[in-house]
Parts: sequence; C-alpha cells; structure tokens
Amino acid sequence: MRRLPSSTENITNKMTEIKLKKGESVDKALKRLKKKMLKEGVLQKAREKQYFEKPTSKRYRESRRAKYIQRLKSKQEQEYWS
Repeated sequence: MRRLPSSTENITNKMTEIKLKKGESVDKALKRLKKKMLKEGVLQKAREKQYFEKPTSKRYRESRRAKYIQRLKSKQEQEYWS
C-alpha cells in the first residue's frame, strides 16, 4: 500500500538567497548565486517539472541512465585491470 505524502513533506518553496558581502560586486554575487542554485539542483527540478512525465517513462529514463553509468564504470574497470 502506498503512503500518501503529508502536506508538510511536499513544501519546497524555500528560496535560495545570498547576502552581498561588504564591497562585493554584483557580478560576483550572481556567480555565487548561480553556483549555489546549481549545487541545490533548483534549475534541474524546474526543468523536470516543466512538463508532466509518466511514471513509466521516468523509470525507463532512469534505468537507461543507470545502464549507461554502469557501462562507463565497467569500461574504466577494464582499462584499470588491463
């Protein structure tokens, strides 16, 4: 039986923010913001949620990605031992 998420588990509206340091340029602050957003995966989540993806399609995509990564790891392992 599947467990339904509670209303508090689904809250993801925590906004990424940075504070300008004294004498810091806006360009450097933007660079820090972009780096932080990339690390948190904000843009990736937004791109994923832009369109609905069927659960079967999602599982298929994730399994293909896992197989690809496994293939890369096995090639690296073969190169290491040969």
